[in-house]
Amino acid sequence: MIHVLDVILFFNALLILIPCVFFCIECLAALSSRRFQLDKSSTNYPKTAILIPAHNEAMVIGSTLESLLSQVENPKSIVVVADNCNDQTAAIARQLGVTVIERSNDQQRGKGYALDYGLRFLHENPPEIVILIDADCYVGSQTIERLSEEAVVTDQPVQALYLLEKPPNPTAINLISEFAFKVKNLVRPIGLDRLGLPCLLTGTGMAFPWSVLQDVSLASDNIVEDMQLGIDLAIAGHLPRFCSEAKVIGVFPQQEKLAQTQRKRWEHGHLKTLFNQVPRLFWGALTSRQWKLLGLGLELSIPPVSLMVMLWGISFVVTMLCTILGLSSWLPAILLTIAGASLLMAIASAWTKYGSQEVPASTFLLIPLYLLKKIPLYLGFLLRPQNQWVRTERDSSSLWLNQQNQNRN
Repeated sequence: MIHVLDVILFFNALLILIPCVFFCIECLAALSSRRFQLDKSSTNYPKTAILIPAHNEAMVIGSTLESLLSQVENPKSIVVVADNCNDQTAAIARQLGVTVIERSNDQQRGKGYALDYGLRFLHENPPEIVILIDADCYVGSQTIERLSEEAVVTDQPVQALYLLEKPPNPTAINLISEFAFKVKNLVRPIGLDRLGLPCLLTGTGMAFPWSVLQDVSLASDNIVEDMQLGIDLAIAGHLPRFCSEAKVIGVFPQQEKLAQTQRKRWEHGHLKTLFNQVPRLFWGALTSRQWKLLGLGLELSIPPVSLMVMLWGISFVVTMLCTILGLSSWLPAILLTIAGASLLMAIASAWTKYGSQEVPASTFLLIPLYLLKKIPLYLGFLLRPQNQWVRTERDSSSLWLNQQNQNRN
Protein backbone atom coordinates (compact mmCIF):
# COMPACT_ATOMS: atom_id res chain seq x y z
CA MET A 1 0.00 0.00 0.00
CA ILE A 2 2.79 2.41 0.93
CA HIS A 3 4.58 1.56 -2.32
CA VAL A 4 1.47 2.36 -4.42
CA LEU A 5 0.90 5.65 -2.58
CA ASP A 6 4.54 6.59 -3.03
CA VAL A 7 4.30 6.00 -6.80
CA ILE A 8 1.11 8.10 -7.02
CA LEU A 9 2.68 10.96 -5.08
CA PHE A 10 5.84 10.75 -7.17
CA PHE A 11 4.02 11.04 -10.50
CA ASN A 12 1.79 13.78 -9.14
CA ALA A 13 4.87 15.72 -8.06
CA LEU A 14 6.50 15.15 -11.46
CA LEU A 15 3.41 16.43 -13.32
CA ILE A 16 3.55 19.61 -11.26
CA LEU A 17 7.33 19.98 -11.38
CA ILE A 18 7.67 19.94 -15.19
CA PRO A 19 5.39 22.93 -15.98
CA CYS A 20 6.71 24.85 -12.96
CA VAL A 21 10.32 24.45 -14.06
CA PHE A 22 9.55 25.34 -17.69
CA PHE A 23 7.59 28.38 -16.50
CA CYS A 24 10.66 29.45 -14.51
CA ILE A 25 12.97 28.92 -17.50
CA GLU A 26 10.72 31.13 -19.66
CA CYS A 27 10.61 33.95 -17.12
CA LEU A 28 14.36 33.87 -16.54
CA ALA A 29 15.01 33.85 -20.29
CA ALA A 30 12.78 36.94 -20.59
CA LEU A 31 15.29 38.88 -18.48
CA SER A 32 17.62 38.92 -21.49
CA SER A 33 17.26 41.89 -23.85
CA ARG A 34 18.71 39.98 -26.81
CA ARG A 35 16.44 39.28 -29.76
CA PHE A 36 17.38 37.81 -33.10
CA GLN A 37 17.16 40.60 -35.67
CA LEU A 38 15.78 39.84 -39.09
CA ASP A 39 17.31 41.29 -42.23
CA LYS A 40 14.50 43.41 -43.67
CA SER A 41 16.68 45.66 -45.80
CA SER A 42 15.72 44.01 -49.09
CA THR A 43 12.06 43.48 -48.24
CA ASN A 44 9.37 45.37 -50.11
CA TYR A 45 6.23 46.15 -48.15
CA PRO A 46 3.95 43.21 -48.96
CA LYS A 47 0.36 43.45 -50.11
CA THR A 48 -1.50 43.22 -46.81
CA ALA A 49 -5.15 42.79 -45.86
CA ILE A 50 -6.44 43.45 -42.34
CA LEU A 51 -9.37 41.26 -41.33
CA ILE A 52 -11.60 42.38 -38.42
CA PRO A 53 -14.42 40.09 -37.21
CA ALA A 54 -17.08 42.22 -35.50
CA HIS A 55 -20.27 41.18 -33.72
CA ASN A 56 -22.25 44.19 -32.45
CA GLU A 57 -19.16 46.36 -31.96
CA ALA A 58 -20.73 49.78 -32.70
CA MET A 59 -19.42 51.05 -29.37
CA VAL A 60 -15.75 50.58 -30.29
CA ILE A 61 -15.32 49.78 -33.98
CA GLY A 62 -14.80 53.44 -34.95
CA SER A 63 -11.82 54.04 -32.68
CA THR A 64 -10.27 50.69 -33.62
CA LEU A 65 -10.46 51.57 -37.30
CA GLU A 66 -9.07 55.04 -36.68
CA SER A 67 -5.99 53.50 -35.06
CA LEU A 68 -5.52 51.46 -38.25
CA LEU A 69 -6.31 53.95 -41.01
CA SER A 70 -3.08 55.90 -40.54
CA GLN A 71 -1.11 52.66 -41.00
CA VAL A 72 -2.48 51.66 -44.41
CA GLU A 73 -2.30 53.29 -47.83
CA ASN A 74 -5.71 52.08 -48.93
CA PRO A 75 -8.62 51.94 -46.44
CA LYS A 76 -10.21 49.23 -48.59
CA SER A 77 -7.44 46.86 -47.48
CA ILE A 78 -9.21 46.78 -44.10
CA VAL A 79 -12.06 44.25 -44.22
CA VAL A 80 -14.67 44.33 -41.46
CA VAL A 81 -16.79 41.18 -41.19
CA ALA A 82 -20.06 42.38 -39.61
CA ASP A 83 -21.04 39.01 -38.17
CA ASN A 84 -24.68 38.51 -37.14
CA CYS A 85 -24.90 42.19 -36.19
CA ASN A 86 -28.10 43.99 -35.24
CA ASP A 87 -26.53 47.35 -34.45
CA GLN A 88 -24.67 50.07 -36.40
CA THR A 89 -21.33 48.23 -36.71
CA ALA A 90 -21.48 47.94 -40.51
CA ALA A 91 -22.72 51.51 -41.03
CA ILE A 92 -19.98 53.04 -38.85
CA ALA A 93 -17.28 51.03 -40.64
CA ARG A 94 -18.58 52.05 -44.08
CA GLN A 95 -18.51 55.73 -43.09
CA LEU A 96 -14.76 55.37 -42.51
CA GLY A 97 -14.20 54.04 -46.04
CA VAL A 98 -13.16 50.47 -45.23
CA THR A 99 -14.48 47.32 -46.89
CA VAL A 100 -17.49 45.85 -45.09
CA ILE A 101 -18.99 42.43 -45.67
CA GLU A 102 -21.98 41.16 -43.71
CA ARG A 103 -22.64 37.62 -42.55
CA SER A 104 -25.87 36.20 -41.12
CA ASN A 105 -25.94 32.63 -39.85
CA ASP A 106 -27.70 31.80 -36.57
CA GLN A 107 -26.48 28.19 -36.66
CA GLN A 108 -22.77 28.92 -36.94
CA ARG A 109 -21.81 31.50 -34.37
CA GLY A 110 -18.29 32.34 -33.30
CA LYS A 111 -15.23 34.26 -34.28
CA GLY A 112 -13.81 31.32 -36.24
CA TYR A 113 -16.75 31.29 -38.64
CA ALA A 114 -16.48 35.05 -39.17
CA LEU A 115 -12.78 34.76 -39.97
CA ASP A 116 -13.41 31.92 -42.40
CA TYR A 117 -16.05 34.05 -44.15
CA GLY A 118 -13.57 36.92 -44.46
CA LEU A 119 -10.85 34.67 -45.86
CA ARG A 120 -13.21 33.30 -48.49
CA PHE A 121 -13.96 36.90 -49.50
CA LEU A 122 -10.23 37.65 -49.80
CA HIS A 123 -9.69 34.51 -51.89
CA GLU A 124 -10.91 36.38 -54.99
CA ASN A 125 -7.87 38.67 -54.84
CA PRO A 126 -5.55 37.21 -52.19
CA PRO A 127 -2.99 39.38 -50.40
CA GLU A 128 0.50 38.27 -49.45
CA ILE A 129 -0.15 38.80 -45.74
CA VAL A 130 -3.36 38.66 -43.71
CA ILE A 131 -3.48 40.39 -40.32
CA LEU A 132 -6.27 39.53 -37.87
CA ILE A 133 -7.35 42.27 -35.44
CA ASP A 134 -10.18 42.18 -32.90
CA ALA A 135 -12.76 44.94 -33.18
CA ASP A 136 -12.23 46.30 -29.65
CA CYS A 137 -8.49 47.03 -29.69
CA TYR A 138 -6.15 49.97 -30.11
CA VAL A 139 -3.44 49.10 -32.64
CA GLY A 140 -0.10 50.70 -31.80
CA SER A 141 1.88 52.84 -34.20
CA GLN A 142 3.75 50.92 -36.96
CA THR A 143 2.25 47.63 -35.76
CA ILE A 144 0.87 46.70 -39.20
CA GLU A 145 4.20 47.42 -40.90
CA ARG A 146 6.19 45.42 -38.37
CA LEU A 147 3.87 42.43 -38.47
CA SER A 148 3.76 42.40 -42.28
CA GLU A 149 7.52 42.64 -42.66
CA GLU A 150 8.28 39.92 -40.14
CA ALA A 151 5.66 37.59 -41.62
CA VAL A 152 6.96 38.01 -45.18
CA VAL A 153 10.64 37.66 -44.18
CA THR A 154 10.15 34.53 -42.05
CA ASP A 155 7.20 33.07 -44.01
CA GLN A 156 5.74 32.14 -40.63
CA PRO A 157 2.81 33.33 -38.49
CA VAL A 158 3.65 36.30 -36.26
CA GLN A 159 1.99 37.28 -32.98
CA ALA A 160 2.05 40.88 -31.75
CA LEU A 161 2.21 41.84 -28.11
CA TYR A 162 -1.39 41.88 -26.85
CA LEU A 163 -1.99 43.55 -23.49
CA LEU A 164 -5.03 44.66 -21.51
CA GLU A 165 -4.94 48.04 -19.81
CA LYS A 166 -6.38 48.42 -16.35
CA PRO A 167 -9.45 50.65 -16.12
CA PRO A 168 -9.56 53.88 -14.08
CA ASN A 169 -9.23 53.49 -10.31
CA PRO A 170 -8.13 49.83 -10.39
CA THR A 171 -8.46 47.67 -7.31
CA ALA A 172 -5.61 45.54 -5.99
CA ILE A 173 -7.30 42.51 -7.57
CA ASN A 174 -7.35 44.37 -10.89
CA LEU A 175 -3.61 44.94 -10.57
CA ILE A 176 -2.96 41.26 -9.89
CA SER A 177 -5.11 40.29 -12.90
CA GLU A 178 -3.27 42.74 -15.13
CA PHE A 179 0.11 41.41 -13.96
CA ALA A 180 -0.98 37.80 -14.55
CA PHE A 181 -2.11 38.72 -18.07
CA LYS A 182 1.19 40.50 -18.72
CA VAL A 183 3.14 37.42 -17.60
CA LYS A 184 1.09 35.26 -19.98
CA ASN A 185 1.18 37.56 -23.03
CA LEU A 186 4.47 39.42 -22.60
CA VAL A 187 6.95 37.72 -20.28
CA ARG A 188 6.46 34.14 -21.39
CA PRO A 189 6.40 34.88 -25.15
CA ILE A 190 9.57 36.96 -24.79
CA GLY A 191 11.20 34.07 -22.95
CA LEU A 192 10.16 31.63 -25.68
CA ASP A 193 11.54 34.01 -28.31
CA ARG A 194 14.89 34.22 -26.51
CA LEU A 195 14.96 30.41 -26.34
CA GLY A 196 14.27 30.17 -30.09
CA LEU A 197 10.88 28.51 -29.52
CA PRO A 198 7.46 29.22 -31.05
CA CYS A 199 4.68 30.92 -29.11
CA LEU A 200 0.94 30.43 -28.79
CA LEU A 201 -1.41 32.78 -30.62
CA THR A 202 -3.38 35.14 -28.39
CA GLY A 203 -6.34 36.15 -30.55
CA THR A 204 -5.56 39.59 -31.98
CA GLY A 205 -2.56 41.16 -33.68
CA MET A 206 -1.77 38.01 -35.68
CA ALA A 207 -0.13 38.08 -39.12
CA PHE A 208 -0.10 35.17 -41.56
CA PRO A 209 1.40 34.62 -45.01
CA TRP A 210 -1.52 33.81 -47.30
CA SER A 211 -0.07 30.41 -48.24
CA VAL A 212 0.16 29.42 -44.56
CA LEU A 213 -3.57 29.89 -43.98
CA GLN A 214 -4.37 27.45 -46.77
CA ASP A 215 -3.13 24.58 -44.58
CA VAL A 216 -5.75 25.02 -41.81
CA SER A 217 -9.46 25.65 -41.33
CA LEU A 218 -10.72 28.52 -39.19
CA ALA A 219 -14.43 27.66 -39.40
CA SER A 220 -15.27 26.45 -35.88
CA ASP A 221 -16.98 27.49 -32.66
CA ASN A 222 -13.89 26.70 -30.57
CA ILE A 223 -13.94 29.02 -27.54
CA VAL A 224 -10.18 29.58 -27.87
CA GLU A 225 -9.94 29.40 -31.65
CA ASP A 226 -6.72 31.43 -31.68
CA MET A 227 -4.86 28.97 -29.45
CA GLN A 228 -6.08 26.02 -31.51
CA LEU A 229 -5.11 27.78 -34.74
CA GLY A 230 -1.54 28.30 -33.52
CA ILE A 231 -1.25 24.62 -32.58
CA ASP A 232 -2.65 23.44 -35.91
CA LEU A 233 -0.24 25.69 -37.80
CA ALA A 234 2.74 24.57 -35.73
CA ILE A 235 1.99 20.89 -36.40
CA ALA A 236 1.68 21.75 -40.10
CA GLY A 237 5.22 23.18 -39.94
CA HIS A 238 4.36 26.87 -39.52
CA LEU A 239 5.74 27.87 -36.13
CA PRO A 240 4.31 31.14 -34.73
CA ARG A 241 6.85 33.83 -33.80
CA PHE A 242 6.50 36.60 -31.23
CA CYS A 243 7.08 40.24 -32.20
CA SER A 244 7.14 42.46 -29.12
CA GLU A 245 7.69 45.59 -31.25
CA ALA A 246 4.12 45.30 -32.58
CA LYS A 247 1.49 46.15 -29.97
CA VAL A 248 -2.27 45.77 -29.63
CA ILE A 249 -4.13 47.00 -26.54
CA GLY A 250 -7.52 46.11 -25.05
CA VAL A 251 -9.02 46.71 -21.62
CA PHE A 252 -10.36 44.57 -18.79
CA PRO A 253 -14.14 44.73 -18.33
CA GLN A 254 -15.02 46.78 -15.25
CA GLN A 255 -18.19 44.87 -14.38
CA GLU A 256 -17.30 41.78 -12.38
CA LYS A 257 -19.91 39.64 -14.13
CA LEU A 258 -18.45 40.46 -17.56
CA ALA A 259 -14.91 39.90 -16.31
CA GLN A 260 -15.92 36.48 -15.02
CA THR A 261 -17.48 35.59 -18.38
CA GLN A 262 -14.26 36.54 -20.14
CA ARG A 263 -12.03 34.62 -17.69
CA LYS A 264 -14.29 31.56 -17.87
CA ARG A 265 -14.06 31.38 -21.65
CA TRP A 266 -10.29 31.91 -21.68
CA GLU A 267 -9.38 29.57 -18.83
CA HIS A 268 -11.86 26.77 -19.58
CA GLY A 269 -10.74 26.90 -23.20
CA HIS A 270 -7.08 26.80 -22.15
CA LEU A 271 -7.59 23.79 -19.89
CA LYS A 272 -9.60 21.89 -22.48
CA THR A 273 -6.93 22.60 -25.10
CA LEU A 274 -4.19 21.58 -22.66
CA PHE A 275 -5.70 18.13 -22.15
CA ASN A 276 -6.49 17.59 -25.83
CA GLN A 277 -3.46 19.10 -27.54
CA VAL A 278 -0.39 18.60 -25.32
CA PRO A 279 -0.22 14.85 -26.17
CA ARG A 280 -0.72 15.76 -29.84
CA LEU A 281 2.21 18.20 -29.75
CA PHE A 282 4.48 15.76 -27.94
CA TRP A 283 3.58 13.00 -30.41
CA GLY A 284 4.19 15.37 -33.32
CA ALA A 285 7.60 16.28 -31.93
CA LEU A 286 8.48 12.59 -31.61
CA THR A 287 7.23 11.43 -35.01
CA SER A 288 8.39 14.38 -37.10
CA ARG A 289 11.49 15.21 -35.04
CA GLN A 290 10.31 18.81 -34.92
CA TRP A 291 11.67 19.37 -31.44
CA LYS A 292 10.34 22.90 -31.27
CA LEU A 293 6.90 21.30 -31.00
CA LEU A 294 8.10 19.86 -27.70
CA GLY A 295 8.77 23.41 -26.47
CA LEU A 296 5.31 24.51 -27.59
CA GLY A 297 3.81 21.49 -25.85
CA LEU A 298 5.61 22.41 -22.62
CA GLU A 299 4.34 25.98 -22.95
CA LEU A 300 0.77 24.75 -23.41
CA SER A 301 1.15 22.35 -20.46
CA ILE A 302 1.44 25.32 -18.10
CA PRO A 303 -2.07 25.86 -16.68
CA PRO A 304 -3.28 29.32 -15.64
CA VAL A 305 -0.78 30.45 -13.01
CA SER A 306 -3.42 30.81 -10.28
CA LEU A 307 -4.47 27.19 -10.83
CA MET A 308 -0.86 26.06 -10.89
CA VAL A 309 -0.26 27.73 -7.50
CA MET A 310 -3.40 26.06 -6.10
CA LEU A 311 -2.42 22.62 -7.37
CA TRP A 312 1.09 23.02 -6.01
CA GLY A 313 -0.17 24.14 -2.59
CA ILE A 314 -2.66 21.29 -2.20
CA SER A 315 -0.14 18.71 -3.42
CA PHE A 316 2.60 20.02 -1.15
CA VAL A 317 0.42 19.88 1.98
CA VAL A 318 -0.88 16.38 1.23
CA THR A 319 2.57 15.07 0.29
CA MET A 320 4.24 16.51 3.39
CA LEU A 321 1.58 14.96 5.63
CA CYS A 322 2.09 11.56 4.00
CA THR A 323 5.86 11.92 4.32
CA ILE A 324 5.76 12.95 8.00
CA LEU A 325 3.41 10.05 8.77
CA GLY A 326 5.82 7.65 7.09
CA LEU A 327 3.44 6.78 4.26
CA SER A 328 5.78 8.03 1.54
CA SER A 329 9.43 8.67 0.85
CA TRP A 330 10.89 12.17 0.82
CA LEU A 331 11.37 12.20 -2.97
CA PRO A 332 7.88 13.57 -3.90
CA ALA A 333 8.22 16.27 -1.23
CA ILE A 334 11.65 17.24 -2.58
CA LEU A 335 10.30 17.47 -6.14
CA LEU A 336 7.42 19.67 -4.98
CA THR A 337 9.84 21.88 -3.04
CA ILE A 338 11.82 22.41 -6.25
CA ALA A 339 8.55 23.13 -8.08
CA GLY A 340 7.55 25.71 -5.46
CA ALA A 341 10.94 27.39 -5.61
CA SER A 342 10.67 27.52 -9.41
CA LEU A 343 7.24 29.15 -9.17
CA LEU A 344 8.50 31.74 -6.71
CA MET A 345 11.59 32.50 -8.79
CA ALA A 346 9.53 32.83 -11.98
CA ILE A 347 7.00 35.24 -10.48
CA ALA A 348 9.69 37.27 -8.69
CA SER A 349 11.82 37.66 -11.82
CA ALA A 350 8.81 38.60 -13.95
CA TRP A 351 7.65 41.17 -11.40
CA THR A 352 11.13 42.66 -10.98
CA LYS A 353 11.57 43.50 -14.67
CA TYR A 354 8.02 43.81 -15.98
CA GLY A 355 5.69 44.61 -13.08
CA SER A 356 7.40 46.44 -10.23
CA GLN A 357 6.60 49.91 -11.63
CA GLU A 358 2.86 49.26 -11.74
CA VAL A 359 2.19 46.61 -9.10
CA PRO A 360 3.39 47.39 -5.55
CA ALA A 361 4.91 44.43 -3.72
CA SER A 362 2.25 44.81 -1.00
CA THR A 363 -0.40 43.89 -3.58
CA PHE A 364 0.79 40.29 -3.52
CA LEU A 365 -0.48 39.97 0.06
CA LEU A 366 -3.94 39.69 -1.53
CA ILE A 367 -3.01 36.69 -3.66
CA PRO A 368 -4.85 34.28 -1.29
CA LEU A 369 -8.05 36.31 -1.83
CA TYR A 370 -7.39 36.33 -5.59
CA LEU A 371 -7.03 32.53 -5.54
CA LEU A 372 -10.23 32.10 -3.50
CA LYS A 373 -12.15 34.08 -6.11
CA LYS A 374 -10.85 31.70 -8.77
CA ILE A 375 -12.02 28.48 -7.05
CA PRO A 376 -15.59 28.57 -8.49
CA LEU A 377 -14.09 29.07 -11.97
CA TYR A 378 -12.05 25.89 -11.75
CA LEU A 379 -14.78 23.89 -10.03
CA GLY A 380 -17.00 24.95 -12.92
CA PHE A 381 -14.54 23.37 -15.34
CA LEU A 382 -14.89 20.04 -13.53
CA LEU A 383 -18.67 20.20 -13.14
CA ARG A 384 -19.91 22.22 -16.11
CA PRO A 385 -17.15 23.33 -18.51
CA GLN A 386 -17.94 26.01 -21.06
CA ASN A 387 -18.05 24.56 -24.55
CA GLN A 388 -19.78 27.26 -26.59
CA TRP A 389 -18.20 30.46 -27.87
CA VAL A 390 -19.64 33.50 -26.06
CA ARG A 391 -18.46 37.02 -26.85
CA THR A 392 -17.79 39.19 -23.79
CA GLU A 393 -20.31 42.03 -23.71
CA ARG A 394 -18.99 45.58 -23.77
CA ASP A 395 -19.31 47.91 -20.79
CA SER A 396 -18.05 51.31 -19.66
CA SER A 397 -14.47 50.07 -19.86
CA SER A 398 -14.92 49.87 -23.64
CA LEU A 399 -16.07 53.48 -23.67
CA TRP A 400 -13.00 54.38 -21.64
CA LEU A 401 -10.73 52.59 -24.12
CA ASN A 402 -12.56 54.40 -26.92
CA GLN A 403 -11.63 57.69 -25.32
CA GLN A 404 -8.03 56.59 -24.79
CA ASN A 405 -7.78 55.64 -28.46
CA GLN A 406 -9.02 59.07 -29.48
CA ASN A 407 -6.44 60.70 -27.19
CA ARG A 408 -3.64 58.60 -28.72
CA ASN A 409 -4.73 59.48 -32.23
